[in-house]
Amino acid sequence: MTANDWPALAQHLGGELRHLRGGASDVMKGFSAIAQAALAPGALDVKTKELIALAISVATRCDDCIAFHAKAAVDRGATREEVLETLGMAIYMGAGPSAMYASHALGAFNQFAEAKTRNANT
Repeated sequence: MTANDWPALAQHLGGELRHLRGGASDVMKGFSAIAQAALAPGALDVKTKELIALAISVATRCDDCIAFHAKAAVDRGATREEVLETLGMAIYMGAGPSAMYASHALGAFNQFAEAKTRNANT
């Protein structure tokens, strides 16, 4: 498994996080509560919030975060054009390093979108 296989990375991390939830349950419950509150629809819809999270993932150079939020963006119906515009903002705010990680995020989005299309057609 490499960072170039984004679905495998997300699946692997999910397993690791389950172990963390067992060993640090109070902390992880608190983190889960923060995530649920942050993602609750309000003035911004959930898809927009996931696009923001994807941009922050790029700007903070977190491949693991990219995997989760690229998948979530696909699951919430983000289009390639929306992701590209989001990545443009991440690059603008984070300069050269963000451009490199934006390519990671686009690759992740593409893999999750292709997998969703394949699963819908089977």
